[in-house]
Amino acid sequence: MKLKKFIATAVFAAMGWHGQASAADMLVGAAASLTNAFAELATQFQQAHPETKVLMSFAGSDAVAAQVIQGAPMDIFASADQKAMDKAVAAGSIQTDTRRDFVRNEVVLIVPANDPNNIQSVADLKAAGIKRIALGNPATVPVGRYTQGSLEQTGDWDTVKKSEVLGQNVRQVLDYVARGEVDAGFVFATDAAIMPDKVKVVAKLPSPTPVLYPIALVKRDGLHPQAKDFLDFIGSEQGGAVLAKYGFSKP
Repeated sequence: MKLKKFIATAVFAAMGWHGQASAADMLVGAAASLTNAFAELATQFQQAHPETKVLMSFAGSDAVAAQVIQGAPMDIFASADQKAMDKAVAAGSIQTDTRRDFVRNEVVLIVPANDPNNIQSVADLKAAGIKRIALGNPATVPVGRYTQGSLEQTGDWDTVKKSEVLGQNVRQVLDYVARGEVDAGFVFATDAAIMPDKVKVVAKLPSPTPVLYPIALVKRDGLHPQAKDFLDFIGSEQGGAVLAKYGFSKP
């Protein structure tokens, strides 16, 4: 038992969970773009279920999927795209009958609030003065994959790639732009909305792949008995209102 507790503690630390965790806690791994919305969902759920503590870990979806596959003690996985969820499904780590798309998002081009380059569109990124453009790493981050797919479709990918600054998740990209460390960046609309005083949206990107977020229960021994209840709460009218508050739309 001591060894199991040591391993669990190490996993919690690696995943960014803080405080004392126990078998009574519900553990949720989710895409970084869900941080604000899921924090509020957890608070509301705990108010209705005071005996249950909901712990959250937010990161790039591929990173969370890897944690699920490696056996991290998660109960629910929410991804920002299908590819990350598909990886967890292929590894046999997901209860596939519980998988569903629960929200929709969109990718936008943002610039610092006081943009010295006066960028108004993706076409303006071709200007000689544009040196650094932030985006999620397409190899590991859904917003990066959506961005690449859109820009390849419009013929703008090579322009962006030559100036790319890759982020490990969408919130890192947002921070780069908010701090003025890059000339522009591509994030989800919901992320841009949390920093209206520091970044501004200048364009919405058409996406050849719908920006849909899947969610599911993890397949593991010891799944929290209220995990399905929390999943159902997220999909309820009350949960939908919280998600809409943070800019997510229905799938």
